[in-house]
Amino acid sequence: MALEIRQNLKLTQTLIMTQKLQQAIKLLQLSRLELLGEIHQVLETNPVLEESQVEEKSDLQEPEILPFAGGSEETTADGEAINPPEAKSAAEEWDWDSYLQDRLMPTPTFGDFEEREAPSFENLNAQKPTLKSHLMWQLRMAELDEEGEAIGTLIIGNLDRDGYLQATIEEIAAEMNASPERVSEILEIIQGFDPPGVAARDLKECLLLQLKFSGQQDPLLIAIVENHLNNLGNKNYQAIARDLKVPLEKVFQVCEPIFKLNPKPGCEFDAEDADYINPDVHVQKVGNDYIISLNEDGLPKLRVNSFYLEALRSPENLPENVKSYIQKHLDNALWFIRSIHQRQKTLYKVTESIIRFQREFLDQGLAHLKPLTLRQVAEDVQMHESTISRVTTNKYIHTPQGVFDLKYFFNSGINQILGDQIASESVKEKIRQIVQGENPENPLSDQEIADILHRDNVIIARRTVAKYRGMLGVLPSSKRKRPGYRRKDLSETSAS
Repeated sequence: MALEIRQNLKLTQTLIMTQKLQQAIKLLQLSRLELLGEIHQVLETNPVLEESQVEEKSDLQEPEILPFAGGSEETTADGEAINPPEAKSAAEEWDWDSYLQDRLMPTPTFGDFEEREAPSFENLNAQKPTLKSHLMWQLRMAELDEEGEAIGTLIIGNLDRDGYLQATIEEIAAEMNASPERVSEILEIIQGFDPPGVAARDLKECLLLQLKFSGQQDPLLIAIVENHLNNLGNKNYQAIARDLKVPLEKVFQVCEPIFKLNPKPGCEFDAEDADYINPDVHVQKVGNDYIISLNEDGLPKLRVNSFYLEALRSPENLPENVKSYIQKHLDNALWFIRSIHQRQKTLYKVTESIIRFQREFLDQGLAHLKPLTLRQVAEDVQMHESTISRVTTNKYIHTPQGVFDLKYFFNSGINQILGDQIASESVKEKIRQIVQGENPENPLSDQEIADILHRDNVIIARRTVAKYRGMLGVLPSSKRKRPGYRRKDLSETSAS
C-alpha cells in the first residue's frame, strides 16, 4: 500500500480557556492575602484602574462606561447595556492649588523635627533574642581569653535549633588549631550556660546536664538515663526494674523527674512566631438566624479612572493607537473588577449553603458536625464541584464555635447502628475525650475504644480507630501507660 499525503477537513469542538477566564478561576482559589497582592499588582500594571480614596456605594460593583464610537457595546453578565456615569473632567478633578502649595512649602529644618513628639517606648517592637545571641551574651560575660572566646563562638555557631552540638570536638579543634582538651574545657563551660542542657551532643547528655543543673544526682536516676532510655521511651518499666534489680514501684518513683525535663532546650528561643488567621467570612447569630458578612477590611476599593472615561467621550480626537490602548486596558479593568465581584458573590453563596447543612454544628458544637461532600454543596448552589473546591481553598470562616478552614466542614461519614451517619471529625473528638478520661495506669487499647464507640451507636473498625488516633497525635496504649499515676495527678499535670 503506497503512502501519500492528503488534506482532510475535520470539525471538532474543544474547550479553550481565555486569559480572562484563567484569571477569574485563579482569583477564586486565592487566599485573602494573595488576593490583596494580586490587586496591588494589577493596580501597578493597569493605568485605567485606580483605588478609590473615599467610601463609595458601588465599591467592587461592575462599573459603567460609555464605549467609544464604532466599538462593540459593553454589556453586563445579564446582557444589559452599560451606560456612562456622570464624571468630572480631568482638569476640574485636579487640585492645582494644593499641588502648588505643596511645592512651595519650605524644607523642614532640624528644629522642626525636634519639636515632634517621639513614639513611646511601649509602642516599639522588642526584638526577640535567639538562642545564639543569648549564648553569645553569656560567653562574653565568662571573661575568657581570646582563644577561648573564639572556640566558644565556633561551638555556639555549630548548634542546631534544638540546642544540640552538630560538630565533634576533633573537628572544632582542627578548625581552631587548638588541642581537643582545650575545646572540651570551653564546651564544658558553655554547657553550664542557660538554658540547661544546651550544647549537648545527644539526648542522654542533654538529660544528664539538666539533672546536674537541678541537683538531682540519684545514682538510680543516673543509671536509668545512661543505660535505659529506650526502655523508658517504650514504657518498659519491668525491664528496667529487672536489670537494675530494684522494685517496680521504685522505678516509677525515680522516673518521675525525667518526664519534666526538656529534650529540646533551644526550641524556646528559636520558635517561629505564630501566624494569625484573618478570616474571609464572619458568621454571627442574631436571634434564630445566622448573618454572613464578608471580610473586606484592607481590600482596596477599585474603580475606573475618570480621566480615561473622559477621554473616551470624544474618541474622534484620539489617535487610533491611543484609543485601542485605552480600550484594551479598560476591558481588562472591567473584567478584573467583575471577577472580584463574582468571587465574593460565590464565596457568600457557598458559605450560605454550608450553614444550611451544618446548622446543628453551629448551634451545639463539634459533636453535631454532619458528613458533607463537595457535590452536595455544588448541587445546592448549582455550580460545579471544581468551583466549590477552588472557592473553599485557603479560606477561613469565623463562627460562634471558633475559626475554621472552609475545607473543615467537608468530611466523610461513619455509619451508625440506627442507619444514620456521623462526621469523621465528630468521631475523632469522641476518641480524644475517651483517651482523656481513661485510667493512666491501664490505658485503653484501640479495640476497647472501638467497642466503646460501638456502644455509643458508632460502627467503626479497630484499624480506623488507630488511624484517627494517629491523626490526633495520641500514642498507642503501650506508650500511654503511666503506672503509679492517680487520675488526680494526671489532671493536675494537664492543668499545669
